[in-house]
Amino acid sequence: MIDDSTRVPLGENKDYINASYIRIVNSGEEYFYIASQGPLPGTIDDFWQMVLENNSNVIVMITREIESGIIKCHHYWPISVKKPLELKNCRIFLENLQILQYFIIRIFQVVKKSTGSSHIVKHLQFTSWPDHGTPASVDGFIKYVRYVRKSHLTGPILVHCSAGVGRTGVFLCVDVVFCAIEKNFPFNIKNIVTQMREQRYGMIQTKEQYFFCYKVVLQVLEKLLTLD
Repeated sequence: MIDDSTRVPLGENKDYINASYIRIVNSGEEYFYIASQGPLPGTIDDFWQMVLENNSNVIVMITREIESGIIKCHHYWPISVKKPLELKNCRIFLENLQILQYFIIRIFQVVKKSTGSSHIVKHLQFTSWPDHGTPASVDGFIKYVRYVRKSHLTGPILVHCSAGVGRTGVFLCVDVVFCAIEKNFPFNIKNIVTQMREQRYGMIQTKEQYFFCYKVVLQVLEKLLTLD
C-alpha cells in the first residue's frame, strides 16, 4: 500500500521501489525522511540507487537481518573491509565498523561506476529491538536517535526496518519530537503520527509501538526536569 504521490521514483523512468518520502511539519519546521522497506535480494541495486539519487548520507536500519529464524532484511552491504560489494552501477566499500552496546556504526564509501564519483554513507543499525514488542532499554533508543540526528548532513534521512512502517514510524516520530524539545517547540504525537500515515500506509503498526513513543518522550522530559 504505497501512496503514489509520496513514493520515491528511481531514475528517469521513475521506476518502482517500496519507499515513500515523508515530510513532517512541526511548529513551522519541516523534517524530511525516506521510509523504506528493507532491501530484498532483488532490490539491493535499487536501494543503493535511491541512496545516491537522494544524496542521503545516513541510513537508519532498525532490525537485525534475521529475527526468530525469519529473514527480516537481506544483507545489502560488504561484510569485510577487504572486499567491496559489487553491484550493477556501484561498488560499496566498508571503511569502518564500530560495534556499540545498542547499535552498530558502519561507514561506507559508495563509488559510482559510470563517473567514479564517491559518496560517504553512515549506516547505523539498531540491534536492540526484540523480535516482538519494543526495546527494553529506552535509554539505548534515545542515544541511537540522537546519534542519527548528529550524523545527518545531506539528503533525507533514510529509515528502514523490515516493511518500513512499524519501527520506522516510531523512529520518525521520536526524532521529530526530540528536535521540538531541543528548540522548546510544542509538539503533538498524535498529529505527527497522522501526518506520517497520510504519506505511507500503516506507519507505527501496534499499540505497543505507539505507547513506546510516549515512553521515550516522557523519559527525555523527566531527565530535563531533574536538570533544572
